[in-house]
Amino acid sequence: MTDLVTFGETMLRLSPPGDERIETADQYVVRAAGAESNVAVATQRLGLDATWVSKLPDSPVGRRVTGELASHGVETDIVWSDEGRQGTYYLESGESPRGNNVIYDRADAAVTTATPDELPVDRIRSASAFHTTGITPALSETLAATTQTLLEAAADADTLTSFDVNYRSKLWEPDVARETLTELFPHVDVLIVAQRDAENVLGRTGEAASIARGLAEEFDFEVTILTRGSEPALAVADGTIHEQPTFEATSAHPVGTGDSFVGGFLSQYVAGESVETSLEYAAGTAALKRSIPGDIAVVTPEEVAAVIEGGTADISR
Repeated sequence: MTDLVTFGETMLRLSPPGDERIETADQYVVRAAGAESNVAVATQRLGLDATWVSKLPDSPVGRRVTGELASHGVETDIVWSDEGRQGTYYLESGESPRGNNVIYDRADAAVTTATPDELPVDRIRSASAFHTTGITPALSETLAATTQTLLEAAADADTLTSFDVNYRSKLWEPDVARETLTELFPHVDVLIVAQRDAENVLGRTGEAASIARGLAEEFDFEVTILTRGSEPALAVADGTIHEQPTFEATSAHPVGTGDSFVGGFLSQYVAGESVETSLEYAAGTAALKRSIPGDIAVVTPEEVAAVIEGGTADISR
């Protein structure tokens, strides 16, 4: 039985080397990049048996995605399509005052037409846990309906369901997102949401603990996690609040940090560890990711444990 199944879009990320500008670059580094597959890789590397489910074009660029995920041990269960394209995005890195710039090129991606009838729903039902994010239902009306059906199927089968709000303003407006997401929440066991998104998208106000408690009580989540950037993450479970400070880390490669946090948490929580232990792993994995290029947390359990114990992943001694 699979420990964790994730579902969503994975793009190919094209990045100019260093701080080169997109419009002048003559070469790019290519990496697989998708919120749900990022989580699958992190959990696989930290001890779970993870599978990523999606729909891809039956082409070399589609196979480029599965090849990279397979290199990390993640099993892929793919609907291969003759229609639709492989989504990409461009990431231009830059130091202050320029900052990073992201340009998406994902219109008409094959995944936007994925329906439950063609996806391995039985595999989701039989898994220990199922994870997806708010990015997926934002991509198309079809995917919004598919996401709801998959969450309902998992919940009906007593599969633990995990959902990261992961709001993207380039995909939809806050009021549209709120309406769609709150229809999904009754089928979610573990909710992860950034405090800024809880405020700006879900319309929550007040202190972090009050926001988390309010969400937990209204939607009866098993675990409600509020992330707060450099401030301690906060979780509510069984009425108890848990706080987890961040570990000191570089800001060199921040993209994918949130997915790494989720992956670290699920790697332990799905395995039966406590919320407190799972939060430590989440923070440790996120800290390590910030030192790693690309979207994926290429980490080991030993490195995460070393960060938790001493704040650094020096395991050479």
